Amino acid sequence: MSGQSITDRIAAAQHSMTGSAISKAVCKATTHEVSGPKKKHLDYLIYCTNEMNVNVPQLADTLFERTTNSSWVVVFKALITTHHIMMYGNERFIQYLASRNTLFNLNNFLDKGALQGYDMSTFIRRYSRYLNEKALSYRLVAVDFTKMKRGIDGVMRTMNTEKLIKTLPIIQNQLDALLDFQAKPNELTNGVINAAFMLLFKDSIRLFAAYNEGVINLLEKYFDMKKNQCKDALDIYKKFLYRMTKLSEFLKVAEQVGIDQGDIPDLTQAPSSLLEALEQHLASLEGKKTKELSADNRANTLSNAVSSLSNTGMSFSFSSSRMDEKEKQQALEEEQARLQALKNQSKWWQLARKKVMYTSMCMCVLLSGLESSTLHPMASMPTMNVDFDAVFGTKASNSDVKPSAGYDALGDLLKPTVTVHTQAPVMAPHTGSKLLASDLDSSLANLVGSELSLHVFACRSDMQWTQPGEKKLTGGTNWQSKTMSSTTAWSPAPLPPAPAPMAFPMTTPQVPVYGMMGGVPVMTQPPMLYNQPVLRPTNPFTTIPGAQMQFM
Repeated sequence: MSGQSITDRIAAAQHSMTGSAISKAVCKATTHEVSGPKKKHLDYLIYCTNEMNVNVPQLADTLFERTTNSSWVVVFKALITTHHIMMYGNERFIQYLASRNTLFNLNNFLDKGALQGYDMSTFIRRYSRYLNEKALSYRLVAVDFTKMKRGIDGVMRTMNTEKLIKTLPIIQNQLDALLDFQAKPNELTNGVINAAFMLLFKDSIRLFAAYNEGVINLLEKYFDMKKNQCKDALDIYKKFLYRMTKLSEFLKVAEQVGIDQGDIPDLTQAPSSLLEALEQHLASLEGKKTKELSADNRANTLSNAVSSLSNTGMSFSFSSSRMDEKEKQQALEEEQARLQALKNQSKWWQLARKKVMYTSMCMCVLLSGLESSTLHPMASMPTMNVDFDAVFGTKASNSDVKPSAGYDALGDLLKPTVTVHTQAPVMAPHTGSKLLASDLDSSLANLVGSELSLHVFACRSDMQWTQPGEKKLTGGTNWQSKTMSSTTAWSPAPLPPAPAPMAFPMTTPQVPVYGMMGGVPVMTQPPMLYNQPVLRPTNPFTTIPGAQMQFM
């Protein structure tokens, strides 16, 4: 049977819906999976016991409720979780357990529905008795023997005689309950019972270390005790020797199941001569006739016994300290592994983000290329954009429009505006022949320029299109010059650029001479009825348009 059952998943979902994180963690730690409780759930429960706003009775009651399950796996894991919190959690948890009248009532527990139910039920009953005894010990002495201070200045070494005689039997009862687990190597066949055995092994080392220090203190004070105290002390010491034998068997099992040899302490038996000396001293106090030992022999025997027990205590203390150090090192390694996993995950996310950004950039470049290839042909298509206002220089009024006497292809582009005077300037008198000759020369020059312009228009039949941003101030790219009839007609075909403007004198205005513009018919009506800038004359001897010409 492996993996979480449907019942476990449903229970976890129910606790998630109710918002009880502690109940959910307990449910996760005590699933039907045949393995020890997961460390992450145990760590969370330990963390909860250290929080002041956490309801410790609720946590304990939830664990007690899980022990009422019919499955041996769930019950065993609930006991393991409770034991783990008692060892590593806040002291408030074990205080609450000690305050209860009853804890685990599993003396009649039996799981008949599982393959290993019969065998595991036996160890569940034994394990529950030890946890009950552990809580009872705390109730009696208000201290956890596995966590008390050890050493020469420890709690058990500095305890007075009366309190020592009362305390050592409590430690013996707890150690008896632990050693009654009696698991053999071939019975530790699954992860659940192995997890329980490991916790019991750690408790046995620490508990016996406190027990050993108490016995050393007891032996040092034995020869100064009263008769009743010596009798109780002798009984305690005899039980101590018996429990040393049972503990050595327990440690052999631990060695066989794979626990590190360095974590198993060495048990050094006290010399048998010490027991004889203790019995003789008690007999002498009772008035019995025994072989009296000299003070020197008694002191040497006691010194040897205390030395051997001290070595045992040092070995147990070293093993306990080593286990504590290994637990800290393991916790540190697990924390480093978590940090490394987070770093690797962060690096993976960074690489994924860079890859996504690179893909996005490639897509943007691809889309921009498609957009440019689609828009550029559309932008380069020729369009018919005839600006009549630019051609004629101004907008026509609402009145009837009549063409001017002359045609100017450029209008007022790049030409200064000439102010029209209502009165013609006074002209200097000239002879008619000279005026005619000068006027003929200017007319011929204008004719040649017009012919060249028309020739340029005719030669530029093909249209050269440029980018939309390139604009010329001398004219647009949509203008095309055509021969005009008496009525002006415009072609919808694209128009070529207008010719470059010719330089004209800016001294006096001119008027075109009738009949001198070859190929371009000129209207005979000179009056202009629409607002248009006055054409700049090319002949300095002509009058301003609109003024009366006078020939001398």
